[in-house]
Amino acid sequence: MDEHAERRTEKRLRYYWPIWFAENFDDALTQGQMVDVSSRGAAFTCYTDGACPHPGQRITARFSVPRYGPDGSFDMENFIRPAHVCRIQNVNPFLRRIAVQFAEALPFKPGEQQTADPLETLEPANV
Repeated sequence: MDEHAERRTEKRLRYYWPIWFAENFDDALTQGQMVDVSSRGAAFTCYTDGACPHPGQRITARFSVPRYGPDGSFDMENFIRPAHVCRIQNVNPFLRRIAVQFAEALPFKPGEQQTADPLETLEPANV
């Protein structure tokens, strides 16, 4: 059996934009780098310092997602979502990749948006 079989039911939008997070949003926020996002979760990288979350931790994240219009233009929509840290992978000695599941889904599926040009496609993440 293939251990790495795709289990995702929704394409993810791969993009690189800041994400801010903290265990308690009243605390100082830590900046990470978004890697990909779906309506139910996201993956981002952060430094391995003391502010990096751990598996099972609940955090609140503030981030923006591009939302495409029918003419191919887009606006960045801002979100704040409580999230559960599902998985952490070491990228290198200084960087970790964090996978989270949102407590409340986004109102659209970022990786499945249609753009005006049918030849232009969003790059879904396969990781």
